[in-house]
Amino acid sequence: MTAAPALFTPTTVSGIRAVCLDIDDTLLDNAAPARMAIAELLGSDDCWPAWRKVTDYHYARFMAGEIDFDTMRTDRTREFFADRGEQMSEAEVTHWDNRRIQVMSTAWRLYDDTQPCLEWLRSVGLTVVAVTNAASAYQRRKLAGVGLADAFDHLLIAEELGMAKPDPEIFHAACAAAGVHPWETVHVGDRLDLDAIGAYEAGLHGVWLNRPELAAERDTGQRVPQGVSVIEDLTELPGLIAGKLAFLSSMQSLN
Repeated sequence: MTAAPALFTPTTVSGIRAVCLDIDDTLLDNAAPARMAIAELLGSDDCWPAWRKVTDYHYARFMAGEIDFDTMRTDRTREFFADRGEQMSEAEVTHWDNRRIQVMSTAWRLYDDTQPCLEWLRSVGLTVVAVTNAASAYQRRKLAGVGLADAFDHLLIAEELGMAKPDPEIFHAACAAAGVHPWETVHVGDRLDLDAIGAYEAGLHGVWLNRPELAAERDTGQRVPQGVSVIEDLTELPGLIAGKLAFLSSMQSLN
């Protein structure tokens, strides 16, 4: 995927002052490396759906504050192998999951449209905020690995804040950090529920980044509510911000 050069030129973005961005599967490819690591360690990715299911369950426990990140990793891996009829010791669980993350980290990469989009946002003077439902040390290591450690004006990590998307408070915290009103802010992410709808319900402009290559990773039957914008890659974001969203933001500021 390559960015359209003509789109990434400075322009007026009246009404919009800040853009919030999700990280995983929005700016960097996380799903493909995760699946690759499972395939490499198990010899096949046939178990990928089962891994995703157990991950969703235990990660939700982590996000709810029921367990810490390391416990989430341990519980997830132990249950995954138990469901396959394999009982693993604590040491074996830790060793296997450390190997999984090591393999996965070698394949983390930015999408081709990420850097051009970030450059455009900077060129028009927008404040850039990253908002991620992640563990602090793990996510900061990932950002450093792909060269995004210093890419944002503000970085909001769920574990550090004690709140997570789609809680309106994390979106409001992002706006407060940027010094802007919600209606002056766009939030973009790959999750319709957590990112786009969550942001929209918090008063921001919610944008669902519906990358075609991630269609198999998403639940089917998701309905996009009125008021949420949809793009298929980040090359579409500047035009959306400079057009439709700038107009809506200007209208809201008059109310």
